Amino acid sequence: MNQPTISLTVRNEITVEASQERAFEVFTAEIGTWWPLADKTIGDAEAEIAIIEPRAGGRWYERGVDGSESEWGTVIAYEPSDRLVLDWQISAGWAYDPELHTEIEVRFIAETEERTRVELEHRGLEAYGGDAEQMRQIFASPDGWSGILADYGKAS
Repeated sequence: MNQPTISLTVRNEITVEASQERAFEVFTAEIGTWWPLADKTIGDAEAEIAIIEPRAGGRWYERGVDGSESEWGTVIAYEPSDRLVLDWQISAGWAYDPELHTEIEVRFIAETEERTRVELEHRGLEAYGGDAEQMRQIFASPDGWSGILADYGKAS
């Protein structure tokens, strides 16, 4: 008898009281205003801002108060106001790893003119190898994507 397999994909969603366009803008252009930089950073310096460059091929990174930059990954798809796909290249040791590739897809679905459902899917966690299940648990925890989306929701 086959054992059921646990999906390594993490899914979260939040509904915000904002237009689809505004929800996308807050998530992307204003990420530096809501990302929890107090405890969700990888740089050596205190983080000042998180940045998503608004184009496919752009960078996704943090900038420290000293001007240093720490890469988080790249922008795979940038489709205002519908969809954003990011390459998350942060290792299980919480450092940038250019060889690691997992994907975060964020969809913005208008429910009304002023309400948007934001669906986040973090997939490809198999890339973590032996740390995959541990990383899935971290991303799926209340302090993971659901907590980060809650911070986003407050800013929307």
